[in-house]
Amino acid sequence: MTVFERIKESAKNLGWNIQTVAKKSGMGVNSIYKWKSQTPNLEKLTQVAKTLGVSVDYLLTGEKSSSAKNDIQKVNIEKLLDGTAMLTDRDGELTDSDRAALRALISTYLQSTEGRERLKKYSNMELDDNGGNGDD
Repeated sequence: MTVFERIKESAKNLGWNIQTVAKKSGMGVNSIYKWKSQTPNLEKLTQVAKTLGVSVDYLLTGEKSSSAKNDIQKVNIEKLLDGTAMLTDRDGELTDSDRAALRALISTYLQSTEGRERLKKYSNMELDDNGGNGDD
């Protein structure tokens, strides 16, 4: 699997497409497509990895780090909500009411035993110190 394919797969796992990843990474919407035939700039690849919640090593090699505990990403429900916005018919924007309802639903599930186990098993993530709500 190539770097591009791993980015595409990681994006799909978040419910995103390549253009969404590029935009969230602060790049032009078609920038990542160039990586099909060109070696990506390390700085941009690092930003994409951060956006996707994976390591640069994973994008380059496809292998998870042996120190998986250090690679665990913190879930931020606000980022999850941004990713679900495309499911609406409002040009990708959630209303405040939509956000509040989804935030409560996601938070409740992720704080359950089953939610925490599935989160760690399938995404190598855990709730942040604020229960995933993004508050500092």
